[in-house]
Amino acid sequence: MSSEFESYEQDFAVLTADITGRIAKVPKLVGDEKKQMVANVEKQLEEARELLEQMELEVREIPPQSRGMYSNRMRSYKQEMGKLEADFKRSRIAYSDEVRNELLGDDGNSSENQLIKLREERAHLLDNTERLERSSRRLEAGYQIAVETEQIGQEMLENLSHDREKIQRARERLRETDANLGKSSRILTGMLRRIIQNRILIVVLAVIIIFTTMMAIYFSVRGR
Repeated sequence: MSSEFESYEQDFAVLTADITGRIAKVPKLVGDEKKQMVANVEKQLEEARELLEQMELEVREIPPQSRGMYSNRMRSYKQEMGKLEADFKRSRIAYSDEVRNELLGDDGNSSENQLIKLREERAHLLDNTERLERSSRRLEAGYQIAVETEQIGQEMLENLSHDREKIQRARERLRETDANLGKSSRILTGMLRRIIQNRILIVVLAVIIIFTTMMAIYFSVRGR
């Protein structure tokens, strides 16, 4: 399972390195070349998000005792992803500024209304982007809580399973002890019965001996 995670890690490292290089090139390009670069970066960012999702699924399948290390690595990758998205956002803002300049021109002949409209659209775009990022962070936090809750649940189930095994073993020992006590009780009862029988036999023998002795003495005295 960890080998698959590490394979995703390698793919993520290669992809994010390529994305970083492309983001750095965006402000230096112009026209269709810049548009194509922006589109490529957006596509690669989506691929990076999918890789993170696959890695997250792999982490959920890792045994709890080994999951902590991978969870820490996942947090680092998510932070790296957030930085890439922030860098790309700044790059897109620079890109939108240049598009605005191309629309308005540098000669100052464009109308003030067009400039205001573009500024409002830009502010609206940034506001929507920030809302999406906040929603994404909330979803990510909720997902992390769900993963941690599942991990705690699994640990509790494992602990309960261990406790159940201990209880079952204790019950078996109690049954064995009870069986041994029952057997010992039967043995002691038999021994006590034999002791009583032997004592009764001794008393009977003693009575017979005394009676015989007395009879012998009686006949001996009478014979004289």
